[in-house]
Amino acid sequence: MSVPKAVAATIRLRVPAGGARPAPPVGPALGQYRLNLMAFCKDFNARTQKFKPDTPMAVTITAYKDNTFEFIVKSPSVSWYLKKAAGIELGSTRPGHVTATTLSLRHVYEIAKVKQSDPFLQNMPLESLSKSIIGTASSMGIKIVKDLD
Repeated sequence: MSVPKAVAATIRLRVPAGGARPAPPVGPALGQYRLNLMAFCKDFNARTQKFKPDTPMAVTITAYKDNTFEFIVKSPSVSWYLKKAAGIELGSTRPGHVTATTLSLRHVYEIAKVKQSDPFLQNMPLESLSKSIIGTASSMGIKIVKDLD
């Protein structure tokens, strides 16, 4: 049985897909734990090359005391997907009162299928993910309808 490595820190960053560079915000965050910046940038960019550039990817980096690291890349946030699908920059300033835009259930289903590929959500039923996405949409002032007219 192997001995677990001592964890120095857990770092959470939001980095654009294929855009990890040793400059801020990545450089200072990893540099203070003496991690290999170029190795992280190359690995991250290789893992996120299937996404469009500038897609904000959440990454959780586990830094160990022996200056090694592991990282998990998560897909973009639900709110980012909803804004892209709706073609808007911001949600409603008064959700529940003012509707920013409308989306169909098909959009919600597609976002749920993409989010289900996340390691933490892969065992969650598609229906539960869809309900969660509808809740996020309503808190952003996006109305969900059965079919777009």
